[in-house]
Amino acid sequence: MASSLPASHGRRLGLGIVLLATLAGCSSSYYSAMEKFGIEKRDILVDRIDDTQSAQEEAKEQFVSALDKYRSVVNVDGGELEEVYDQLNDEYKRCEADADEVRDRIDSVSSVAEDLFAEWEKEIGEFSSPSMARQSRTLLRETRAEYNTMYAAMQRAEASMEPVLVMFKDQVMFLRHNLNARAIGAMRGELSNIEQATATLIADMEKSISEASAFIDSMN
Repeated sequence: MASSLPASHGRRLGLGIVLLATLAGCSSSYYSAMEKFGIEKRDILVDRIDDTQSAQEEAKEQFVSALDKYRSVVNVDGGELEEVYDQLNDEYKRCEADADEVRDRIDSVSSVAEDLFAEWEKEIGEFSSPSMARQSRTLLRETRAEYNTMYAAMQRAEASMEPVLVMFKDQVMFLRHNLNARAIGAMRGELSNIEQATATLIADMEKSISEASAFIDSMN
């Protein structure tokens, strides 16, 4: 079905999206622009946490996929090695890209959270009612504590990606340099280490995703 949206309106909407994307580089301008749409910092924070959850879910699935491919590599016949190398390298590259996405998402959560808490702290000083100021400060303290728990889980999950990436990279390079049965034998010996590191990563990812859900619930 053809859209009934007027072309001029569509252009204005497109320009608005581009403008917001540009303003994102300047926090104060970005927040001011978003507030005109009724979107506050807490809304932005919840949205970014949700995006981080999605990125972590995708990364978790990709690391599992790479592990499955690695398991298949150690059982491959020598004649298939070059094709398998290409497949394993592709899996590693996707893991690397998903890990970068997770890191970027976590950084975006941290930046808006600090801005939100700084604004909250400043506004507490503007209350004329001491009672309301105390209640707001208590709520801020509780919210920051819940956020710190969630963010620490995100950081653990982020840190857990690196050892797995390093091991995958080592194995991919080793396979590229030694497309023979000896390479497969060496990789088979590393399988248990990669399985253990990936299991730790998956557990940390799931914990982070769970903590993010709990924090989002507390903010809604």
